[in-house]
Amino acid sequence: MSFLEKTRNKGNILSLDIFLQKCYNYVITIITAIVTTEKGENNEILIIRHGESEADLLDVHEGRVDFQLTEHGHTQAAAMSNYVSAHYRLNKIFHSTLKRAAQTAQHLAETTHAPLFPEDNLMEFNNGLIAGLERNVVNEKYPQIKVAVHTSVYEQESVLEFRYRAEYMLSKLLSENGKEETIAVVTHGGMINQLYRAFFRLPVDADHFFYTGDTGIHEWLILGATRTIVKANFLGHIDT
Repeated sequence: MSFLEKTRNKGNILSLDIFLQKCYNYVITIITAIVTTEKGENNEILIIRHGESEADLLDVHEGRVDFQLTEHGHTQAAAMSNYVSAHYRLNKIFHSTLKRAAQTAQHLAETTHAPLFPEDNLMEFNNGLIAGLERNVVNEKYPQIKVAVHTSVYEQESVLEFRYRAEYMLSKLLSENGKEETIAVVTHGGMINQLYRAFFRLPVDADHFFYTGDTGIHEWLILGATRTIVKANFLGHIDT
């Protein structure tokens, strides 16, 4: 029996305000029940960029050059880890095997006690010959050249290959981890961009950029077929 039928059968004469309030409460009850049921199908993913690295101080193109965190980068990573530990219960930490990301992930593991899973596919864009070079040198010797997404220049990986790594990792993260688990991914700015494009199913050559500061946190929620961004480039742990 519907809410309206129950009201009529009781012979109640309701004021408009009371009637609307009862309707509102009835709808909220239904929505809450639906959301509660669907929560069993959710995945929560924290996408985190590494802390400041030595390349930031040298102002060189980093990419695949394996620089370590600076002292300040370690401080950022510790602050991020304390924030995550206080607000989330992590089940797993996936991370790039490059030192700056691995060291950031180690901070997170020590604070949250979640296990580490190194992944080569989470490494930064393979920038070939320009890796480690000063920016003015790159501008002179290796000017930007627009090429098809399946090809590359300067011994770099192609845009298509980079996107494939992101698609592969997102598929792995969603399919191989249990429902209602919260997992963290510690990686690099370029890879975070590609993961966003995969997450939103954007075209390979989409001209979109998603900025991430040092130890910036992105919180993604997958609820059934719905993909939601809860936080983007959250830096509250180092802004305070």
